[in-house]
Amino acid sequence: MTVTPFLAALNPIAVHLGPLQVHWYGVIIASGVILAVLLAVREGRRRGINPDDIYDMILWALPAALIAARLYYVAFQWPYYSQHPGEIIAIWDGGIAIYGSLIGAGLVVYFFCRSRFIPVWLMLDVAAPTVILGQAIGRWGNFMNQEAFGRITSLSFLQGLHLPHFIVEQMFINGAYRQPTFLYESTWDLMGFVVLMSLRHYPQLFKQGEVFLGYVMWYSLGRFFIEGMRTDSLMLGNVIRVSQLLSVILFVGAAIIWIYRRRQNTPPTDYLAGNPFRERTKLSN
Repeated sequence: MTVTPFLAALNPIAVHLGPLQVHWYGVIIASGVILAVLLAVREGRRRGINPDDIYDMILWALPAALIAARLYYVAFQWPYYSQHPGEIIAIWDGGIAIYGSLIGAGLVVYFFCRSRFIPVWLMLDVAAPTVILGQAIGRWGNFMNQEAFGRITSLSFLQGLHLPHFIVEQMFINGAYRQPTFLYESTWDLMGFVVLMSLRHYPQLFKQGEVFLGYVMWYSLGRFFIEGMRTDSLMLGNVIRVSQLLSVILFVGAAIIWIYRRRQNTPPTDYLAGNPFRERTKLSN
């Protein structure tokens, strides 16, 4: 029996507030961020990081991440945006790059932690599992905008994945069914979250910095292969997919740093030891 799908895309607008349109993309991204912050605060407390420090850091990191994510995307799409400068700030229509946001937020984390006497590696470890969870949730914003999709496929292939009907419908884009690469990456990120959360409390398993390095390697590995399936990749010279190149650099770099730090005469502090400056940070607050 042939099944005729109902080819109606989901409305990307969540609600209208007068002239203001609230997009599902923004709602989903914000939900991921809120959950990530709550989980980071909970773990930070256990590791001797004052919750107020995390909240203060987020106030700087979120704008930096958003701006960097948009600038990263616009930079690699400059031939288009140079002709449409009014659209540069239109992030509600999508068009932000995760790698750009990580770069922007990472810079804030580094300088903030140095100013508050918090070990940078420890803060990154606390944040890493929650960040990859936020990324898993955020990919559903791409789903609502019908972006971050893959090559043309068939209805029978999507049905063979036993996907809910609403996902199959939403993957009918520009007259053809598409690979749900947003879902592949969301699933990979969720698996990474489970792995990191399951392992990071094992005694003497991780040194400070290694939860974060594990996150970098896990995400980069998955992103490399999934990016190769996408049709909307940012390109470098129409030859190299930017995210694939960066994934290779980050994976190899994280592995080298991990090995180098383990081979030092004085090995890094155990992750579970927490913040050695916790009393000093209490006084400063």
